[in-house]
Amino acid sequence: MAFSCRWSRGDHLLFQQVPMVEIDGMKLVQTRSILHYIADKHNLFGKDLKERTLIDMYVEGTLDLLEVIIMHPFLKPDDQQKEVANMTQKAIIRYFPVFEKVLRDHGQSFLVGNQLSLADVILLQTILALEEKIPNILSTFPFLQEYTVKISNIPNIKRFLEPGSKKKPPPDEIYVRTVYNIFMP
Repeated sequence: MAFSCRWSRGDHLLFQQVPMVEIDGMKLVQTRSILHYIADKHNLFGKDLKERTLIDMYVEGTLDLLEVIIMHPFLKPDDQQKEVANMTQKAIIRYFPVFEKVLRDHGQSFLVGNQLSLADVILLQTILALEEKIPNILSTFPFLQEYTVKISNIPNIKRFLEPGSKKKPPPDEIYVRTVYNIFMP
């Protein structure tokens, strides 16, 4: 997700947008470039072109839904309720049936192949963010329920999800005000 900036911070924000991640001596911008670099570095991008393409396809679809979730706290209070209904509808009609079918049809613990991929990480992030707003959103998706538990219990992911980890909490009013002050002075 990229937020436009009206100011420049030197050469760090190549397109005058965030996010920007410093990793391995580089300053990377653009969400998908950052995701691809990290996925390649940590073997989360499949074993061949076919797997990589499936992973990319699932990630792109999931990011469409995740962007709606990320923008939710920045809406006017009256619009937030409408957007929760919109998120719910998109998730249960458009996105979750796709992933439920993928998991049911290939019978593996992961979306692609039989190992953790970027697609799994992004889908889990999206599901957990939705569950914060809509606790029973997976009630009609048994394969996604089981999947969420399995992926959440992978040791590194489990540690990340534990209280006190580096996981960022959902945006609160102070965070939203800070973002508005930085990007919309």
